[in-house]
Amino acid sequence: MPELPEVETTRRGIEPHIVGQTINRVEVRNPKLRWPVPDNLSGLLTGKVIQSVKRRAKYLLLEVEGGNLLIHLGMSGSLRMANRGEPVKKHDHVDILFNNGACLRYHDPRRFGAVLWSSAPVSEHKLLNKLGPEPLSDDFSSSLLYRLSRNKSQAVKTFIMDSHVVVGVGNIYANEALFKAGIRPDRPAGKISRARYERLTDCIKTTLADAIRQGGTTLRDFVGGDGKPGYFKQQLTVYGRTGEPCTRCQSSVIESRLGNRSTFYCKKCQR
Repeated sequence: MPELPEVETTRRGIEPHIVGQTINRVEVRNPKLRWPVPDNLSGLLTGKVIQSVKRRAKYLLLEVEGGNLLIHLGMSGSLRMANRGEPVKKHDHVDILFNNGACLRYHDPRRFGAVLWSSAPVSEHKLLNKLGPEPLSDDFSSSLLYRLSRNKSQAVKTFIMDSHVVVGVGNIYANEALFKAGIRPDRPAGKISRARYERLTDCIKTTLADAIRQGGTTLRDFVGGDGKPGYFKQQLTVYGRTGEPCTRCQSSVIESRLGNRSTFYCKKCQR
């Protein structure tokens, strides 16, 4: 599943190609995504100029006069810039075609993603209005984590993956941040001290920022490529390394299930 760094890399990959461009038309080949693509999407967007490309959590927001196009990549979605005459692949469901001949193409084999329209302020949209702060913003802090975690018995890993607490800390990056902070992922959130939350907050921010920087090497993939800045290009220290030596103490990395997700940690370095 694309996580926040991959979505942010997508935003940066498509932004220079579409901002300032006028939409010629929209072609919807399959409207049956997680939620139906609006029937009148082409009518809503034709003739509009893309004013900005923003991100909120894992939603991409393409701003035009009168509203925003919300795009979510779901489990398997991607966006890429295609030439207008480029052959359509099996799961290329939506094309946004521009007057300059460019084409923004949405591809999604599992169709768990979304292409939606909102004329209201995006902060009021039902999919966005209850989300927690962005992890790289000043609104996300150790004091927030400490306050929200009090009296909570749930594991700290599932706590920081809750989008009502903070957005964008998906499974891979939760594992990585907790390893760097030296905190066991199954430790009760309410039992963690303020000082340790300060360390964890810093590790979440640096882990995501580093992943975004690494994703910058894949920006070329959005033109003539597949639009997928894959995880294989990330420098992962614990995720997916079951049985391999810990990068700190050489003990074997352990894999377990937590919240129905694969969880990786070092029982010696994390407590």
